[in-house]
Amino acid sequence: MSEDKSSPMLKTLLEFGPVVLFFVAYLKLKDEAFVIGGTEYSGFILVTAGFVPLMILSSLALWKLTGHLSKMQIATLVLVVVFGGLSVWFNDERFFKMKPTMIYLLFGGILGVGLLRGQSYLKVVMEEALPMQQDGWMILTRRLCLFFLALAVSNELIWRTQSQETWVYFKTFGLTIAMFAFFMAQSRVIQTYGIEKDDS
Repeated sequence: MSEDKSSPMLKTLLEFGPVVLFFVAYLKLKDEAFVIGGTEYSGFILVTAGFVPLMILSSLALWKLTGHLSKMQIATLVLVVVFGGLSVWFNDERFFKMKPTMIYLLFGGILGVGLLRGQSYLKVVMEEALPMQQDGWMILTRRLCLFFLALAVSNELIWRTQSQETWVYFKTFGLTIAMFAFFMAQSRVIQTYGIEKDDS
């Protein structure tokens, strides 16, 4: 297998570019309405319709560059296509707003099933990049499971009780900052249970 020499910056651009473009397009079209085929669509629905194929294209480009997509990336893409497609098909923004809830419930549920079986499915995915003792993996997995469930509840509360614009800001920035803050907060666990790689 050939070594992955693709640019980390390009990978990041492909992963986060569609979300940034969704946000910029929403700001420009949020107050607009468009009549297509005799049906009126809000700017939000139109932006969602553009976001779905953009996610597909960026995922294909990422796969072409790296030779693989993680299970998390594949699951996210499937849910984007399904819930984004439902929003456009039924002209109902609620489906797309529920998408983060479904993603976090799925990931949290998978981790929870592993924990009930005494296993860390997170370790299976991340062990190569983050060598750590089993106790550390179990602690991190429990915390991440609860964190995913908390994000699912938060998304439901935001989109059901706040304005559309508030939810877009929450989805674009709030969820990303929350994920970053969570993993930063786990540095002590990683340091305590981390295993130094043997480079010999």
